[in-house]
Amino acid sequence: MLKNLIRFSVDHAALVLVLAGVLLAVAAMRLPSAQVDIFPDLNAPTVVVMTEAPGFAADEVEQYITLPIESSAAGIPGVRRVRTTSAIGLSIAYIEFEWGADIYRARQLVSERLDAVREELPDSAHAEMAPITSITGEIMLLAVSSPDGSQTDLELRSYAEFDLRKKLLSIPGIAQISVIGGELPEYQILVDQERLRLHGLTLQELAAAASASHSTMSAGYLADYDHLEVPIRQSGRVRSAADIAGTIIRVHEGTPLTIGQVAEVRLGAAPKRGTGADNGRPAVILTLKKAPGTNTLQVTEQIDQLLDDLAPSLPQGLAINRQVFRQADFIELGIHNVFQALRDAAIIVSIILLLFLLNLRTTLVTLTALPLSLAAGLLALEAFGETINVMTLGGLAIAVGSLVDDAIIDVENVFRRLKQNALLPTAERQSKRDLIYSASNEIRPSMVFATILIGLVFLPLMFLDGIEGRFFRPLGIAFVAALAASLLVALTVTPALCRLVLKEGGVASDQREGFLVRALKRLYEPALQLALARRKLLMTAAVAATALTLWLASTFGTSFLPQFNEGTYMIGLFTPPGTSLRASDRIAGSIEKQLLELEGVQSVTRRTGRAERDEHAEPVSTSEIDISITPGHSMTAVRQEISAILAEVPGITSNVGQPIEHRLSHILSGTPAAIAISVYGEDLDTLRQIAREVELALQTLPGARDIAANRELLIESLPIRYRPRDLALH
Repeated sequence: MLKNLIRFSVDHAALVLVLAGVLLAVAAMRLPSAQVDIFPDLNAPTVVVMTEAPGFAADEVEQYITLPIESSAAGIPGVRRVRTTSAIGLSIAYIEFEWGADIYRARQLVSERLDAVREELPDSAHAEMAPITSITGEIMLLAVSSPDGSQTDLELRSYAEFDLRKKLLSIPGIAQISVIGGELPEYQILVDQERLRLHGLTLQELAAAASASHSTMSAGYLADYDHLEVPIRQSGRVRSAADIAGTIIRVHEGTPLTIGQVAEVRLGAAPKRGTGADNGRPAVILTLKKAPGTNTLQVTEQIDQLLDDLAPSLPQGLAINRQVFRQADFIELGIHNVFQALRDAAIIVSIILLLFLLNLRTTLVTLTALPLSLAAGLLALEAFGETINVMTLGGLAIAVGSLVDDAIIDVENVFRRLKQNALLPTAERQSKRDLIYSASNEIRPSMVFATILIGLVFLPLMFLDGIEGRFFRPLGIAFVAALAASLLVALTVTPALCRLVLKEGGVASDQREGFLVRALKRLYEPALQLALARRKLLMTAAVAATALTLWLASTFGTSFLPQFNEGTYMIGLFTPPGTSLRASDRIAGSIEKQLLELEGVQSVTRRTGRAERDEHAEPVSTSEIDISITPGHSMTAVRQEISAILAEVPGITSNVGQPIEHRLSHILSGTPAAIAISVYGEDLDTLRQIAREVELALQTLPGARDIAANRELLIESLPIRYRPRDLALH
């Protein structure tokens, strides 16, 4: 079959080149719409149920909300694991399904169970499913601040929450935007108990009147008024605090009694569970998450375009920092590195071919294997449902050095046979078509077998299970697909180009080998003779070198992934559990100001606590600080200075990493740490004790740093226990 393929390619060279051009054109058209992501999809199909329960303590959330939802979800068909988190006023359930499950069917099943369990939840609890996204879907952080201080925290949050967020959600591909920081505006009614008692009113009557003050009901229409149909509009909507203050509670002896007579109504800040800052200034931080199957680069470009359009109309004194975290920058850097690898490979291959063959035409024929193989590899990735990500780009980068091997073998053999054919008498010479066919077919078996053997090295990656398979399988697919494409190119396009590009009459002008080949042969011949004469000594040395190499390899450290150079550090800052938001904000703000003074630090952005609608729940005692490093500055030096600052703050624990590594660690182990140790048991007191012992033991381990035991610590609370008998007396 392969013989016939080579014969067809040689006989129909023009058609083969046209088909190759079509392949490049299709790849060029498909590339802009390809799915681009930072990592492969590492999450099993997961449905996240978030329940807001304002005012409930953590143990109450666990008992009255988390437990019913967890018990109901555990019985759903196809569920492999249910993980839950309970915090003050918040319950989060992560319902993971088996790999390959349809996420939309999974959400339907969870929705049915959630509808049934809502009847068991407290009246004030609000449960809903989070949008389809993941922690690795966080593509950008935006910081809204007022550099000149003219905008208040209330105004910053109002603009970010009600204007900017809604406009960003209109961009196709944005799944969720969580907002933290500032002060969320709300209408507040501050009741004067003395006035309330004076008028004989209760809080229930006041609450009922306040609830009725706002109405969006329709008022109908007049069907025929002077031969016209007239719609009726009612103005029962609250537009200001004065509207609420003027609402009538009841009429007493012909005199209306309003809310403003017994309470102060104002626009104030809602109780908050998180704060934000940007370069030492109060700020509102927006976390943008994309939907699965979307192009990160395209979505980011649309976000930038929207922000550029909004810039002229921003409120006076308000600024938006879009450089806090941008996943697109890391992806673009990876793509840039792949193109650099392609460029360097093309240059190196060109130089080597020119030095060995001393012919420009053979070099051009060989280099065509690079774009064609990569184009075929990208189309294969799309056919397998893979995205363009760090791993697939890595597979293509690794394959670059092997993509021209088959083409080099074929071109070199054809070129050599053409030179030999030119030395024969005219009557004995083969036709150019037959000679190219025989020369290509001559090295076909060795070329095919060598390519298959190289591909077999990556075959085990295809059979990895779990998250390792999800992570490394795309790398293997990208490499094998590009390698197989390079073999097909060498069997079809290369012979066709040899027929059209290489000139039979021009190769006989210089039948001598190149100077580099002659020099290498002069060096190789005595070395070969010496090796044959001392073959036992040579084999012994080879075995010893192999054993030494294996021993040396065993001393190397291992990690799931190499360390990325993201140009940004992320600090996880943990004050003692139970620390108030105000105290956490003060401690983190002090550290933030010290970080801004470090040489090489470009900007510092901080988030303390958690944002509404954010499944990445954190207590108010936790802060995350993003530090952007000035391009070209040593990240290692900055890392050492960061550690020195953190070491001087007593009573806190911390870990320092990079944003993408931080998110990947959360997927792998559920924590931001590179290594996580889980301790299981029934007795929480015993678990806490063991966790503390493990923490102390690891602190003495050489090379370990940022060690923290995330144990279930008890925090102080204020319980209120009612005495029914005493209540009955009053």
